Amino acid sequence: MRVATWNVNSLAARVPRVVPWLEQRRPDVVCLQETKLDDAGFTAAIGTELESLGYEWAHHGQGQWNGVALLSRVGLDDVEKAFADTPGFPDPADAPEARAVSAVCGGVRVYSLYVPNGREVGSDHYEYKLTWLAALRESVLAAGPSSTMVCGDINIAPTDDDVYNPEAFAGHTHVTDAERAALTALVDTGLADVVRERWPDERVFSYWDYRAGMFHKDLGMRIDLVLAGSDVASRVAAAFIDRQARKGSKPSDHAPVIVDLDDAPDGDIGPMVPPPSNPAKRSGAGKPPQSSA
Repeated sequence: MRVATWNVNSLAARVPRVVPWLEQRRPDVVCLQETKLDDAGFTAAIGTELESLGYEWAHHGQGQWNGVALLSRVGLDDVEKAFADTPGFPDPADAPEARAVSAVCGGVRVYSLYVPNGREVGSDHYEYKLTWLAALRESVLAAGPSSTMVCGDINIAPTDDDVYNPEAFAGHTHVTDAERAALTALVDTGLADVVRERWPDERVFSYWDYRAGMFHKDLGMRIDLVLAGSDVASRVAAAFIDRQARKGSKPSDHAPVIVDLDDAPDGDIGPMVPPPSNPAKRSGAGKPPQSSA
């Protein structure tokens, strides 16, 4: 079973990229984030193509912001939009934003997540991010981590090895001790960061800012993760970043993360495909991108 996660950064603009990618990579389960569509708009944008490719889908959207989806050719059961006790924003009692959808696909509980960005350290958005992650942890514990995959744009670089220049990120979101502690608490429910476990010493990124040269110099971050419980992690045959999907005309600023369970149709082909040809050195590489997502 091939599972993929991809922040498409506005699906309506990305359909000409997403459909050929689905035809080429043929994932069985796909987690999409930042669709920026409501449910009807998602179906109108890509429903016909998904049906022709044999996918069922569940979409949780709210129009021009956020939006997450699950596509599956191996079953889509027990769909849950958001998760228990998901906090809202700005008031935790508000209705949850469209940032989480999960379902059982091929016997695995799969989450498609778009974790809040956090914006500025110490801000209301930052506290919301930490509260949201704590609630997610409780949801994963309740679901049973061993047969779970937590996939998506987690908006946290797990370690300094997961950013192009740790010094440039000091004091910014995505790398703070509190965010990393929240991610560690989630992983400690019994999950494994399957890409990093498979490639412990490699330079592996999944996001590159649109600013000129960032992608070509491989000045990126690894913030799109697949975390798998023990029953699932033991089945991993390959795990990689599909860097090819970040190339070309009108790409998303994120690349898909692909994990193969039981068998690897393309072989165990490396941490990023294709690898960057001329990456810049990590140090002295400028300021990190700022986002209000």
